Amino acid sequence: MSGTLYLLPAPISAGSLHGSLPPEVIKLAHRIENFLVEDAKAARAFLKRLGHPKPLRELSVIEIGHAPHEADISQWLAPLGAGVDVAVLSEAGCPAIADPGATLVAAAHRNGWRVRPLVGPSSILLALMASGLDGQRFRFVGYLPIAAGERAAAIQTLERTSRRGETQVFIETPYRNTAVFEALLQHCQPATRLAVAVDLTGDEESAQQCTVKEWRTRPADAWPAFVKRPAVFCLLA
Repeated sequence: MSGTLYLLPAPISAGSLHGSLPPEVIKLAHRIENFLVEDAKAARAFLKRLGHPKPLRELSVIEIGHAPHEADISQWLAPLGAGVDVAVLSEAGCPAIADPGATLVAAAHRNGWRVRPLVGPSSILLALMASGLDGQRFRFVGYLPIAAGERAAAIQTLERTSRRGETQVFIETPYRNTAVFEALLQHCQPATRLAVAVDLTGDEESAQQCTVKEWRTRPADAWPAFVKRPAVFCLLA
């Protein structure tokens, strides 16, 4: 009998671990000894915080990188064929969602091995839930371009697309949150609704939504406190 590839979510904030993961998921994670991870340092810190009963040095923690090679994937997943369970662990949130773990999942399916997603936090879904925007039709587009001109064009494209009744969801690295927010206020139409969710599940979590026109009237000190904090943006024209 083959092993199972578990998709193990990781917390998305420094808040309570038990507030993010059900006890059943924590209990299951305690018995897994093979982990394929986005970031080894973050994974070991999480496993320590999780209270894994095995010493960290006795666990197999393999960093897969952002573009794993097929030969490496076959080697990493080989324990499944021998009946040993393996877990995929993202740096934060759900593995295989905006995460390189998707290639491992695809390989497991090709080999006929069982894949089991576990319950845990997703900043994308939590932000959409808190946005008050259309949750029936939505699209996650990842990161916007870094260059100002390309970013402006991307924002305008997203706004046009959202007029079909499709909420556009995207993220940014914390140190670029302010630049993205300013670009949204500059390039979106006044009536477009913009939601910003910051530090979800964290002690200073916030979720706000209003029109771009209303955002523009607020002073900068009344903007979301997203400097050096993870944020998710949702837009609907």
